[in-house]
Amino acid sequence: MPRVTPATSDDGSPTGTRAPGPAPSRAPGATTSRDPRAPGAPHAPGGHGDPGGVGDPTGHGGPTGHGGPGAAPAPAPAPAARPGGPGASGVRPDLLAAAFVVLLFAAAAVVGTRIEAVHHSLFVSWPPLFASWEPHAGPGTPAAIAVAVAVVAYGPGLAARLGWRALVAAAWAAALAWTFSLALVDGWHRGVARRLTTGNEYLQSIGAFHDVGAALRDFTHHILLHSPDHWPAHVAGHPPAATLTFVWLDHLGLGGGAWGAVFVLVSGTSAVAAVLVALRALTDEATARRAAPFLVLAPMAVWAGVSADAYFAAVAAWAVALLALAATRTTRAPVAAGLGSGLLLGLTCYLSYGLTLMALPAAAVLLLTRTVRPLPWVLVGAAVVPAAFTLAGFDWWEAYRLLVTRYDQGAGGIRPYGYWIWANPACTGLITGLATAAGVRRVLAAAPGATGRVLAPFAAVLPPGRRTRRTAPTAPRPAAGARPATGSRAADHLVVLVLVALLAILAADLSGMSKAETERIWQPFALWLLPAAALLPTGSHRRWLAAQAALALLVNHLLLTGW
Repeated sequence: MPRVTPATSDDGSPTGTRAPGPAPSRAPGATTSRDPRAPGAPHAPGGHGDPGGVGDPTGHGGPTGHGGPGAAPAPAPAPAARPGGPGASGVRPDLLAAAFVVLLFAAAAVVGTRIEAVHHSLFVSWPPLFASWEPHAGPGTPAAIAVAVAVVAYGPGLAARLGWRALVAAAWAAALAWTFSLALVDGWHRGVARRLTTGNEYLQSIGAFHDVGAALRDFTHHILLHSPDHWPAHVAGHPPAATLTFVWLDHLGLGGGAWGAVFVLVSGTSAVAAVLVALRALTDEATARRAAPFLVLAPMAVWAGVSADAYFAAVAAWAVALLALAATRTTRAPVAAGLGSGLLLGLTCYLSYGLTLMALPAAAVLLLTRTVRPLPWVLVGAAVVPAAFTLAGFDWWEAYRLLVTRYDQGAGGIRPYGYWIWANPACTGLITGLATAAGVRRVLAAAPGATGRVLAPFAAVLPPGRRTRRTAPTAPRPAAGARPATGSRAADHLVVLVLVALLAILAADLSGMSKAETERIWQPFALWLLPAAALLPTGSHRRWLAAQAALALLVNHLLLTGW
């Protein structure tokens, strides 16, 4: 018997076998056992999600398990992954995408430094970031390095082996350890306890809310800069639920900057668990497991600790996760999940005006699951918070109108739109990291096919009651740890989720209401870009994770970030 040698995929894993020797000749147009068009041809692990072809439950290529003479014809396999798609190797394009993000940020830094030196119109010390150059280390340095090394070395393996509930809890704990240690690089007082007590922060105005009803009725009278006792920047720039969160903590005996920081750290890092839950419901468990280490070790953690925007991001993420559970009915209480999602979606709009854009990911969930079944419960839940604030005397629309005026009265009215419209995305590239840049490159390459397959069922006219979530044939789900195959349901849904996050960021950018400081403000949207790294080859995950950790550590130790 001739010796069999393994072939390898783009990440070095075996993909099949072949006997040595000259290849047999074949007529033009004929297929061979290595041709992906041939019935019963072997498939690479991860190429289509199982050892057999699409629609073959046995995993052997035919009913006999051999595909040889006498076997029934096997269903035609899905097309082989094309270069540039989620299943393609694309190693060089991935590196070019990462290099593009580096060059874009470098250009924003050089151009921004020149603009600030000449015109003094950016109002940031280290463009395009709201930060200052201050190389330093602190008590969090050893812990941050230890967490990074542990996640790089053991994260992918544990993500593949742990039970699901254990993985979600472990990812949350690891994200908390990573974010907390990075915050401690600046020291306990400067990096944690006093971060939420500076002049522009919410805790400065807690005393004004001793009578919550009166404060809400009078809230809009203190937004403009020339108004008497005008609110600090963050209080004026957000609806009152943001400030009320810390007021209620104070009423519970958890007042002060330290307790506020702990609340933000614990609640904010729960966003990692929320995204995992949503990914499992909307794509599959294997995809969620592959994304887990990248969600934990995101450079965005530099700004999540300690910033209330991380708390906002977590509330928005849990709203999407609960909606995903309700829409896919992968929970024992879909009605409660729908109500909870609506309640949190309503709350997000009263935490930050810009979080109205979370309607886009919510709509994407309904699109991907092809159902509006939870929508009535979501709408009921979403009406609760707005109704409560409106009855208490707060006018959301009037407050937003005044905020636009306040924004133009301050630095926002001076900062040049032409610079920030491209410098803001440079900041997003920094906080999501090089691995995300490579993953987003794959998302954009796969976007035409993925969106076409997701939208295809809506093009057909189906009788009432017959439109289900899986009317179109899809490739089977990949095995645990396998990369989602091009054209698979998991890959297509992941691509759409990331595209919708990009669309939300684009809308925020074009609005002109986010000129600078988007490394902090856009966390609720940037969070949903991180799972794009699940499309990268498994064998490269540790290298990309190391790049993510190195970037975060460099930024945190070289710059003193604001807010």
